[in-house]
Amino acid sequence: MKSTSNWVTYSKPAIFLLLLLPMIGLGLMAYQNQLGADPAKKLVDETGLWAFRILLLSLLMTPLKNWTGRSVWIRYRRMIGLFTLFYVVMHLLIYVFLLFGADWTLLGKEITKRPYIIVGLLAFALLLPLGVTSTRNWQKRLGRNWLRLHKTIYVISLLALWHFSWVKKLGIASIWPYALILAVLLGERVRMVYQRRQHRAAISASE
Repeated sequence: MKSTSNWVTYSKPAIFLLLLLPMIGLGLMAYQNQLGADPAKKLVDETGLWAFRILLLSLLMTPLKNWTGRSVWIRYRRMIGLFTLFYVVMHLLIYVFLLFGADWTLLGKEITKRPYIIVGLLAFALLLPLGVTSTRNWQKRLGRNWLRLHKTIYVISLLALWHFSWVKKLGIASIWPYALILAVLLGERVRMVYQRRQHRAAISASE
């Protein structure tokens, strides 16, 4: 138990750095003028893509716990989830301030022309409370409602996939590896729920 705790303590800084590396890499590319003809769009695209990748990574922690029989994976979930929020915030800020220069009139017109932006904003609006309430203090204050609130991550993941596929303009076919990964992760949740219900039913039948 102590060795597991030590492993988590020492590995978290390394994982923190790994999750930060994409942003550092983009910053270096921007500094060296290596982002191509449209740097702002490149930054928007990359931060959005990394936000979705890290979201999938956060969803992977519970299945890893089930598949390996080790609960240690859950101890990384909060940090990974907060990094998802970090990349989403960067994605939004770059979109508003670099791509559109905080021109709210132009942004308003863009939103009406491109509904996928509304889907992305909805996903962000749902994700923000999860980041705010991710601490143990909030978990204690909300009790069972904390679990209910944080289950919205599944809705957020589907909205993110929808937003991502719409941006690519080719639908799910253009991002099928991500769609497949998400399907496996959500399918594992369905399997877990079904297994619990079967277990409860078996206990009830034996009483």
